[in-house]
Amino acid sequence: MDFTPTPEQAAARELAARIFGDLSTPERLAVCGSGMDAALWKALCAAGLPGAAEETGLLGLVLMLEEQGRTTAQVPFAATCVYGLLAIGAHGDREQRARLLPPLRDGEAVATGAFPSRRGGVRAEHAQGGTGRLTGSVPVVPWLREATHVLVPDGTTRTLWLVRTDDPGVRREPVETTAPWSAGRLTLDAAPAECLDGSDPDTGPDPDIGPDPQADTAPDPHHQPDPHPYSHTLALARTAFAGLQAGVCAGSLARAVSHTTTREQFGRPLATNQGVQLRAADAYMDTEAIRVTAYEAAWRRDAGLDAGPHALTAAWWASEAGTRVVHTGQHLHGGIGADVHHPVHRHFLWGRQLAGYLGSGAEVLAELGELLTSPSMGGEDRKEAG
Repeated sequence: MDFTPTPEQAAARELAARIFGDLSTPERLAVCGSGMDAALWKALCAAGLPGAAEETGLLGLVLMLEEQGRTTAQVPFAATCVYGLLAIGAHGDREQRARLLPPLRDGEAVATGAFPSRRGGVRAEHAQGGTGRLTGSVPVVPWLREATHVLVPDGTTRTLWLVRTDDPGVRREPVETTAPWSAGRLTLDAAPAECLDGSDPDTGPDPDIGPDPQADTAPDPHHQPDPHPYSHTLALARTAFAGLQAGVCAGSLARAVSHTTTREQFGRPLATNQGVQLRAADAYMDTEAIRVTAYEAAWRRDAGLDAGPHALTAAWWASEAGTRVVHTGQHLHGGIGADVHHPVHRHFLWGRQLAGYLGSGAEVLAELGELLTSPSMGGEDRKEAG
């Protein structure tokens, strides 16, 4: 495997770093409260960065989300890309892609997802023409207050449904979470929805053009077809939010290093104390573990390989190690780290929220164990995933 970014991925990451660094400052974040930074979101969409996630692959998205995490920028970048652009691009039919993707790229629409699915949480009543009615509730959905569309899996078959938030039967109630994600409670009462079932008879070559004569049509022996749309989207989300956590941790550690090298105690910088150095070193290793597991899961997905176990591995590291890193960042700041107005405290809140959103370490590890020991996973697959 090779995690070296392509020129397109590197350019997208550099552009994202510049925009987030210029616009997502502590002063602007303080003004935003728990809402979205509309001006920053407009700048990102004008630069074409949400659409770049479709072109640069999941690894490209992870690289851009790292830059968002460094500044804890308050925009629904991960949610719109994963639950909107990538999910619809992979599982919508041709008409849905033509209708829904352009406004998501341009920022006219914002998507989020009611993930993960909880059994019995949402019930679906199928109708004709790929439509249906959804009833049920989801306690917390990130960025729901800003969203125009919500991707909702039903609690029985886990079929993916797309719901417009302004349709009748859809109610949103504000919910305050650890991080300012403009979250809300979603309640559906026979709400209209359209199905994303992954079936699209028109995804082949254009009949007026025919197949590309230069295309390599030989089957790839390592390629794994996309699993169930829900499983595929959940793995995308876990990988993307793990990449976001890698950036949050990197930003927290960078602030801690800056503080301990300039803050003096008893006539010398705090960073000269061995205990401080050890805590920072452990945080660095944890951050690198989150980053490399997210990169691996993203690279495998882009290469057409099975990435489900690897996405779970990235989620576990992001949850367990991410919590350790942001606690370390706050601890190394001493008393000022507990100040809710200090920038490092924002990293602490984001790290805790991401850990909760990805699932507790024990919960993720149990799911990974069940997957690795399932009869459907062969011995070589288990060895590689492990």
